[in-house]
Amino acid sequence: MTSERFDAVIVGAGFAGIGAAIQLKRMGYENFVILDREDDLGGTWYVNHYPGLAVDVPTTTYSYFFEPNPNWSRLFATGNEIKQYADDVADKYDVRRHMRFSTTVEGARWDEDARLWRVGLADGQTLSTQYLITATGFLSQPHVPDIPGITEFDGRIVHTTAWDDSYDPAGERIAIIGTGATAVQLIPELAKKAADLTVYQRTPIFVVPKFDLHFSERAKRLFARVPVTQRIIRAVTDSIYEWVVSVGVVHYWRTRGRFNIAAADLSKTLRWATIRDKQLRAKLTPDYDFGCKRPTFSNSYYRTFNKPHVHLQDGGIARMEADGIVANDGTKTVVDTLVLATGFDLWEANFPAIEVIGRNGRNLGKWWRDTRFQAYQGVSMPLFPNYLSLASPYAFLGLNFFNTMEYQMRHMERLLGEMKQRGATTFEVTEEANTRYLDRMTELLGESLFLNADCASARSYYFNPSGEPTLLRPMSTRKAIKEAGEFPLTDYQIN
Repeated sequence: MTSERFDAVIVGAGFAGIGAAIQLKRMGYENFVILDREDDLGGTWYVNHYPGLAVDVPTTTYSYFFEPNPNWSRLFATGNEIKQYADDVADKYDVRRHMRFSTTVEGARWDEDARLWRVGLADGQTLSTQYLITATGFLSQPHVPDIPGITEFDGRIVHTTAWDDSYDPAGERIAIIGTGATAVQLIPELAKKAADLTVYQRTPIFVVPKFDLHFSERAKRLFARVPVTQRIIRAVTDSIYEWVVSVGVVHYWRTRGRFNIAAADLSKTLRWATIRDKQLRAKLTPDYDFGCKRPTFSNSYYRTFNKPHVHLQDGGIARMEADGIVANDGTKTVVDTLVLATGFDLWEANFPAIEVIGRNGRNLGKWWRDTRFQAYQGVSMPLFPNYLSLASPYAFLGLNFFNTMEYQMRHMERLLGEMKQRGATTFEVTEEANTRYLDRMTELLGESLFLNADCASARSYYFNPSGEPTLLRPMSTRKAIKEAGEFPLTDYQIN
């Protein structure tokens, strides 16, 4: 039963959803709602609160450009600070009152007769909206490994996205599966208290030194009173990251991977300086090129494996039993608690995160899998009128999500502004424009790290199930923002 009608429905109350809401309000829209299945805002920064959680991009860069935060305590801020930043921005720009929590969206279908989206909720309600915006993020669907016998385990099982803050690892025998960015932060924290910690590694990760620094109270006051000082620091960190993505990823072929080789050597030096056991060092050494799988920063991860009660298991898991884990080599580790640091199901469960049915019954997920993962400017697809997907193929600019959000907000401003000016009711990207953009992205990726380096063993979420690196938009932030303000309006049918 249809109970309410809106100008826009935003699915997701993380930073993307907050950014989209701010842009709508700037354009005079007030009749919109933000729906989220959790009971608070913040997206991944609300869901994740495991020990050691911190951002792995400098917080001077990891923030909305239009809303610098002078109160960061350090260059790589903790998860609590990032969550507080989300709260503060939502309150300042008056978007919290548009949010509805504990509301699960099951799907959306375009009603051609009414020229509206019908958004179905888990409680049986159906909302109607002119515009549908999915802001579900890239990392929103936890991945749980299919391990034989896992349901027979009698101990505690906890996924890092559902961390129990009351859990005390002191004196416990703990196994953790995964060695990605989350595990790199969590493992040193667990090792401080656990009686025994076994790390099950499938793919080693490149770890480089973390050059963190604390901002003094004096520095914070300076940022607040003279905002340009913080913007100068941001310009520096932005430029460094832009350069890293440009030479290390987007234009890898031109540079012959020289930067990546140097970065891999830095990681190698860190391993050599902290791990004396040659065999252990070899196990922690990736056999793919730097950048194929997202690298991370830590000064304590490698060092943790020197502790006598910390063990690395890289031979694979055969099965679980009631009291522990049996490895492929037959050895058994008795475990009290199993921690799953296994990341997210990016492609199978997240593209899209909800079922979306467009014109002519086109199912977005099926269409992507039957053809290719594609999205014009990383936001629009043909036969999906009045729909913007902020977590789409070719959307992510690399390393910093906020740069992605900034160009998407610019795209919204140009497109919806044109709609208002014309008094139009629908927009839809043309098949020709979409194909042209897909061909262009495919060509640009030909120079990238992913198609020229040795990434075969990386098991990276950058690659879709067909082996194409369609997550990344292979261009600079500056160019993406420029395109968002200048793309040909003729690429859309606006009626």
